[in-house]
Amino acid sequence: MDQTMDNGYRWLTVSPKGQPDLQIILPKVDGPNMKPEVAATLKSLMEKTGLSGGVLQVDDCRTTYEELRAKGVEFLSPPADRFYGVECILKDNKDNSNNWFSMTQPKALLPM
Repeated sequence: MDQTMDNGYRWLTVSPKGQPDLQIILPKVDGPNMKPEVAATLKSLMEKTGLSGGVLQVDDCRTTYEELRAKGVEFLSPPADRFYGVECILKDNKDNSNNWFSMTQPKALLPM
């Protein structure tokens, strides 16, 4: 989806091939709805420490973790029980951006 709002803000999403129901937004940090000082702070944080790229919801966090680790994906933490489900953190090493993603199995998907 690629839409421009009335205020000039561009809403851009991408989807993996064959998965049109999964959309990932690619926001601009300094869009028209953001105060310049907030945009500057976010840009600085992204450059210094990296920010989470988001949450990837999976049906079985521990199994997916093992599958991805076997394929060479680097993780910052293994799966752990949290109050909201099971979560592990994977690293985005593509451009040394220090970005990370949460891979989470929500509590609602855990076997009872």
